Amino acid sequence: MMFFPAGEHISSWRHPGSEAEGLLDFNYYKRIAQTAERGRFDMFFYADELYVWDRFESGISHANSIRPEPFTLLSALAAVTSHIGLAATISTTYNDPYHIARKLATLDHFSGGRAAWNIVTSQTDEEARNFGKERHLQHELRYERAKEFVEATQGLWDSWEEDALLFDKESGYFADKNKLHNLDYEGTHFKVKGPLNISRPPQGYPVLIQAGASEAGKEVAAATAEIVFAPGGTFAEGKALYEDIKGRLAKYGRSPDEIKILPALMPIIGATTEEAAEQLAIVENLTPDRLALDLLSHYIGVDVSGYPLDEPLPFLPEEEGFNQSKSGLQRIRRILKEEDLTLIQLAKRIVSKRAFAGTPEQIADHIEEWFSNGAADGFNIAFTHLPGALDDFVAEVVPILQRRGLLRLEYEGTTLRDHFGLSKPENRYSQEKITSGIAER
Repeated sequence: MMFFPAGEHISSWRHPGSEAEGLLDFNYYKRIAQTAERGRFDMFFYADELYVWDRFESGISHANSIRPEPFTLLSALAAVTSHIGLAATISTTYNDPYHIARKLATLDHFSGGRAAWNIVTSQTDEEARNFGKERHLQHELRYERAKEFVEATQGLWDSWEEDALLFDKESGYFADKNKLHNLDYEGTHFKVKGPLNISRPPQGYPVLIQAGASEAGKEVAAATAEIVFAPGGTFAEGKALYEDIKGRLAKYGRSPDEIKILPALMPIIGATTEEAAEQLAIVENLTPDRLALDLLSHYIGVDVSGYPLDEPLPFLPEEEGFNQSKSGLQRIRRILKEEDLTLIQLAKRIVSKRAFAGTPEQIADHIEEWFSNGAADGFNIAFTHLPGALDDFVAEVVPILQRRGLLRLEYEGTTLRDHFGLSKPENRYSQEKITSGIAER
């Protein structure tokens, strides 16, 4: 599940089924993670951000800005769960490889092999100004840096071979020095000597996740990611993206089963189709027009406040030179080309992205259609409000998915790699010795 504090919708904190007052109470997070585990979710994914959205006044007055620090939160959740994966968004633009390699390795050890990393390059100038910069790095440069960041981090995780630690009290040898390796990584953006001061994670590497749908993002996903968060959209769009990313794997020496693609889904449940539509309307009506318009302005990089609300947006936002989320901008461009919406209708549509309203059976049908017809390997499910919407999904949709054989009845493994059927990466130094030994024969 994708977790935003209070819920994925920008006005989720206002929903009657939300417990926004618990945002600074660990028991709130504990309850949500344990409910997701009871529903046999693969992982709890915390979509973190490194800024308060203060570009517009409404972002402070009307939107939830509370974001607990992810490693603190996930480490605490590791102690109160036993199987569910623990993932977080971590920026390659505003961190350094050694810190992140160490933190993720520790989380993987302390959780028994359940850690995952959503690799992002960040996207806003607000974040840049929190780290001593006026402007965010350009798109291409961010991805160059991200590539090096991941390479260095993976190299650090391989510092210790699997059997490097001896703990031999009689001889006095704590470790085999021949099985501890310096990385000596040197790129354009990073120079990292190593080794890491914690042994190799139980999973080899924590599971690597990537969410970009731009050309650069898809190439990074094909080269390094094991899970891809896709934007959702129509079935045709989902299937095209699924085939696009899977089709890029061969040039990196990878097979299609080495990467799992999870489209976004925000289910809104009703006992009938009409009730589901009413529930969607309740969610949409939580957002003040000013906040919806400001969010649209944020997504396209142009202030739309001066345009008439009851007329269409009089221009098509340009992709060239755009330095925020290009996949989000592409979605808005597609909507503008295909539909005749007024400005306020467009803003409201953007606020309720990913929403699918229906009965429990209809939501299960939607999941099954995508999963069974080559558009998804699973779903990155977000909820309009928490804990209420998650409680409803686990109670009403999960049993249907289990009856159809689309969701496990029990966890069959202990690590996140087990849940997704992902193999453990070989340690590069152990593999070198094996290869060298074969060559010598």
